[in-house]
Amino acid sequence: MNQFLGIIPARYGSTRFPGKPLADIGGKPMIQRVCEQASKALDNVVVATDDERIYKVVKDFGGKVVMTSSEHRSGTDRCFEAFKKYSEERNTLFDVVINIQGDEPFIRPDQIELLKSCFESESTDIATLIKKIDDTEVVFNENKPKVVVNRFNEALYFSRSPVPFIRSAEKQQWDKKHSFYQHIGMYAYRVSVLEEIIKMPFGLLEQAESLEQLRWLENGLKIKTAVTDYESYGIDTPEDLSKAIQMGMLK
Repeated sequence: MNQFLGIIPARYGSTRFPGKPLADIGGKPMIQRVCEQASKALDNVVVATDDERIYKVVKDFGGKVVMTSSEHRSGTDRCFEAFKKYSEERNTLFDVVINIQGDEPFIRPDQIELLKSCFESESTDIATLIKKIDDTEVVFNENKPKVVVNRFNEALYFSRSPVPFIRSAEKQQWDKKHSFYQHIGMYAYRVSVLEEIIKMPFGLLEQAESLEQLRWLENGLKIKTAVTDYESYGIDTPEDLSKAIQMGMLK
């Protein structure tokens, strides 16, 4: 049976929302709400941060946290350092690491459970979530990465462009002619694969699309996908937070 570790990378610096992990949401800092939601699906959840303020707040609400380097090029690298430190501190062996975004205080535990289920197959290297697109605008929105999958629900390609191209229809009808899928950016990795990933040089496709997961595909790894009915709601700005509260997302 797989042992799962949820890691929440959290940085204080943000151009559009400085101090975002500590933003108050109904009397609790955002990072606490992420931890509480993740803990409904995982026995082990730890925050990975390079900021003493975030470290103290997590400690104060009783969460688990480790300090990591401020020099990491991505959240994936920060995840691996946190995994190493936490597993050594706890003297525990983990099989799978789940990277949970620190700016998604409304993350659904059932989405984490869906990711976990992907690892019932020993052949799964990496898993992520996708959602069927039911809005033509999303198909052509470059800020909403799309994913093409094979018949085994493994990712063939991720792109900011609408893929595949529908040759025989007007663009307004594309989503009626084919099932397009949006990528929901939460990942789970086998520990051995996570260690392999952080050693990989930047890939050509990754540089072209600015999508980290393309590096993994370029290097021959398989990315298992699972379909969710829910889109994640990340908080990038104070306005995003106000809108989420107005929408009644705060329980």
